[in-house]
Amino acid sequence: MENMNEKQEAPINGAQQLDGEEPERPLMADDYEAMKRHVLKEIPDLETESEVISTWNIEGWRHLPRRTHGTKFYCGGHPWRVLAFPFGNNVEYASFYLEQAYDEKPKEDWYACVQFALVMWNIHDPSIFLHHTANHRFTVEEGDWGFTRFAELRKLFNVKWEDRDRTMVDRGCVNVTAYVRIVKDPTGVLWHNFVNYDSKKETGYVGLRNQGATCYLNSLLQSLYFTNAFRKAIYQIPTQNEEKLTNSAYTLQRLFYLLQTTHDAVPTAELTRSFGWDSRQIFEQQDVQELSRILMERMEEKMKGTEAENALAKLFVGKTKTYISCIKVDFESSRVEDFWDIQLNVRGNKTLDESFKDYIQVETMEGDNKYYAEGYGLQEAKKGVIFESFPQVLHLQLKRFEYDVSREAMMKVNDRYEFPEEFDAAPYLSEDADKSEPWIYQLHGVLVHSGDFNAGHYYAFLKPTKDGHFYKFDDDRVTRATMKEVLDENFGGDYDIPNGHVGVRNPYTRTLSTKRSMSAYMLVYIRQSRLDNVLIDVTTEDTPPHIEKRLEDERALREQRKKERDEQHLYLTLQVISDETFKHYQGLDLAVWDSDPNHDPAAPRIYRIRKSTTITELCAMIAEDLGQKADHVRLWVMVNRENKTTRPDQPLVHPNATIEDEYIRHAAKPTGFRLYAETAQEVDDDGRPVWRDAQHQTLKATHTLLFLKHFDVEAQTVRGVGHVHFSKTEKISELTAPILQAMNWPLDTNLKLYEEIKPAMIEPMKPGQTLVAAEIQDGDIVCFQKAIPEKDLSSVVPPDGIADVRDFYDNLCHRVTVRFAPKTSQPRPDEIFELGLNRRMLYDQFSAKVGQHLGVAPTHIRFWTINATTNNPKAVVRRTPTINLHQILTPSYGNYAASSQLSNALYYEVLDLSLTELESKKSLKVIWLSEGISKEDTIDVLAPKNGVISDVLAVLKNKVNLQDCPMEHIRLYEVHANKIYKILHPDLSVASINDYVTLYAEKIPEDELQAEDKTKFINAFHFNKDPSKAHGVPFRFILKQGETFKQTKERLEKRTGLKGKLFEKIRFALVPRVTYTKPSYLNDEDDELYEALSEGEFLLGLDHVDRSKTLASGRADGIIIR
Repeated sequence: MENMNEKQEAPINGAQQLDGEEPERPLMADDYEAMKRHVLKEIPDLETESEVISTWNIEGWRHLPRRTHGTKFYCGGHPWRVLAFPFGNNVEYASFYLEQAYDEKPKEDWYACVQFALVMWNIHDPSIFLHHTANHRFTVEEGDWGFTRFAELRKLFNVKWEDRDRTMVDRGCVNVTAYVRIVKDPTGVLWHNFVNYDSKKETGYVGLRNQGATCYLNSLLQSLYFTNAFRKAIYQIPTQNEEKLTNSAYTLQRLFYLLQTTHDAVPTAELTRSFGWDSRQIFEQQDVQELSRILMERMEEKMKGTEAENALAKLFVGKTKTYISCIKVDFESSRVEDFWDIQLNVRGNKTLDESFKDYIQVETMEGDNKYYAEGYGLQEAKKGVIFESFPQVLHLQLKRFEYDVSREAMMKVNDRYEFPEEFDAAPYLSEDADKSEPWIYQLHGVLVHSGDFNAGHYYAFLKPTKDGHFYKFDDDRVTRATMKEVLDENFGGDYDIPNGHVGVRNPYTRTLSTKRSMSAYMLVYIRQSRLDNVLIDVTTEDTPPHIEKRLEDERALREQRKKERDEQHLYLTLQVISDETFKHYQGLDLAVWDSDPNHDPAAPRIYRIRKSTTITELCAMIAEDLGQKADHVRLWVMVNRENKTTRPDQPLVHPNATIEDEYIRHAAKPTGFRLYAETAQEVDDDGRPVWRDAQHQTLKATHTLLFLKHFDVEAQTVRGVGHVHFSKTEKISELTAPILQAMNWPLDTNLKLYEEIKPAMIEPMKPGQTLVAAEIQDGDIVCFQKAIPEKDLSSVVPPDGIADVRDFYDNLCHRVTVRFAPKTSQPRPDEIFELGLNRRMLYDQFSAKVGQHLGVAPTHIRFWTINATTNNPKAVVRRTPTINLHQILTPSYGNYAASSQLSNALYYEVLDLSLTELESKKSLKVIWLSEGISKEDTIDVLAPKNGVISDVLAVLKNKVNLQDCPMEHIRLYEVHANKIYKILHPDLSVASINDYVTLYAEKIPEDELQAEDKTKFINAFHFNKDPSKAHGVPFRFILKQGETFKQTKERLEKRTGLKGKLFEKIRFALVPRVTYTKPSYLNDEDDELYEALSEGEFLLGLDHVDRSKTLASGRADGIIIR
């Protein structure tokens, strides 16, 4: 039984009589129709399916059981009854509930939406009554609902009710009337608690998971997904040769396919990672219009040269014409441009029609604002924008967020703004537009924001099919929606608030407001005549086959891994080496235990087997892999010795023991269970293996298991040869025989024998000693090499080669593989390579090795260390003759550089001049502005230390391919704290430039080159609210006499390269050069800056959010999609 939070408790004693009026009859509980009107108020927009009134006459209250039921009655075809706890359901109150009264459990999907009231009233005086009202969705799980605290027991029996002469329960008797109204469920989720709600089952669609603050992304993705022609175009992008999770087109295909086929909400983490987003972007809501445009641009790039090329433009692109048309002469200047979406003003407009009329309104240019028409002089003219065509899918961005000058902050516009389910766009078209086909548009989607500018939530109402219903897509939940939810509830405006209420609480800001916090911010309309083209059926046949296969393989792999996890306690993972792996191995000890067996034939083989497997069964499995008979393989336990080596210690001699038993008995728990699989080298007359190290009948082993390694002087390699069993009592000199036999060498070959004790200890073996005397034990390694006479060394040992195995092992101990890559942003694969080098190599030695690989003189190679976090170049490696490779890669302990740089990689740079010559140059980083200030390229310039700025400009011209540009048309300027510090004169000394300044260079704009003597200049910079928080690229700007600030802004838009919405958000201000002064914002577009200021006293400030700030990851602050 549930306790209802929302209920109404209303003892009624009759109405007050007013002077001069007939007395009203008090409300009586036995007047069922009047009482129904009082306790069951009509709920707007809900249709009644069935109503019933049923009264339960309770007698002998004090003798009732703890739990009892009223008589069964029917409503809407379902049986109901009142459930009562006369003495309270664990409280000091009588408890009453309404419950379904099926004799057996209803079907799993049974439910009924019920508005009901329970009225308790005195059997003798029906004016004495008490009632409670509730709404509930009755289901199989929640078959009863009502009021645990219906009436206080003390008041029912012992207290006269509301100063009447009777108690509510009179001599143990009382009536309880149930008023039950079943209402129709228009969406399938009326009063739903959404516990175990299945979107796919209820609607046929699934949602998208929210990663943190990605609800805005989810609503846009769902809108694009249900624009079926868009989805089909995305599927047509060829990604089969680039199935990488860094490919945004591929991950979008995967996401769309999962939305189409899966039964659960789909995650978007793959997609956002492919965009290049990190956790900051995941937890920060972005501008949906900007996101939509950038996503379209990236997909357009992916579609070039494919069958989907121009598919998006055909869907989403329309055309506008910007014009100035003279009134009295036949002259018009116009420009036709493409648009992907339309921004419409909400403030000042009440409807979509008003916004369109506002968009295309005509401005008359007259008086001082006449237009100069070429050939006609100053003329009165009409200026405006008109639509030439609309796209098949029309995206309308409603400007719900605007800058509030009085509050100096962005605010949400919550004004009421109505949009229709259908509208005719023809009135907004030019007279010359093609109107042979109707321009009627049908609503397809409403993207909603709930909250304010600083906090809120996004969701979408979408109509997936031409003649279907709208559905609400709220992250991972999808529900059917009514047209009122789609339209009226998203118009914004004021709430219908009853008298006495102060407002409705916003769930995101926790503040009270009389304005609706939820409102449409983006509308999607589809041209009616093209509905069939846009909402074309998309089936699994339209999806790329490789997507389906890849996702199916991944699903199978997940299921397999889940099964493995579930059964993990039943299995044990083993690592096994053998003579096969040993013969491929070159290095210290017997194996590298963490190497990958899929790529390294010397790596230990991995077996995942049941713990109940016996040693005999395990031997059979391993023998099959080795191509041996099962009884010809036996297993040795590997142990970790104190000298940091891992060697076989003893064989597993209990064939019927389980692997779990042996693991518990022998294994080193931190490293797992490691085994050596020995293959028998001898068999007896019956073909059975002979193990010479021990006889099972004795307690003492007679032979020792030894491993043999060969150091090949000519090839400069040391590799495993195999194993031998050697008698403990024989001398070491007698080892040469089995070695020569194994190598198939002549018997008179002279050998040198060494014991590999540990990596840094390789000792010569004494031929006259026995194995016992030399303390040789199972698993020891004997390394041998041919004894080469001194006179033959030069002909046998290769140049830079090593003649002695001890020196070779020393080299192995200090060997490091270093990755070299060119210091460029996009290196070619063939420019990246790895070299095995000795850590103790000096600078000139390893530089010579790199030069040999590149075919370049080592004197012309410069190296850079690499930042471990960003992979950016960190610092130049100084050419110091005494420094070695280890010191370069891993600086001394306690040095910050040691923890912040890669220890196995370097960048290299092939120079046009030697390092000696380089020391006579000064290295400068110059940021070249190639497209206004919107594009930055960092150029490394080497200029003579004793040179001047013109030398820098000469080098820069060659670097950026501006040989034809005169030197005086290029400007180099110094920037401090994102403000111009000074323009560098061509005769200025290079040596005077500080190493840590920021230098910018650009072609001087044409209007500056043509400026007259009286022209004024102003330095401009960007800031965010506070002028001390400067950001972006500062620039020099020319002021023209007689030009209004409105015209100045047009030139500023061109100069900055910031367009559309980005430029509209900028506030302009005059900022005095004096520190800590307030900016004066420019709000009057008729002002003339030329007359307003003296050159040099002010800066022009552009106040806007920093969208180019570089993060630690090197990414931009704005929306990015790779």
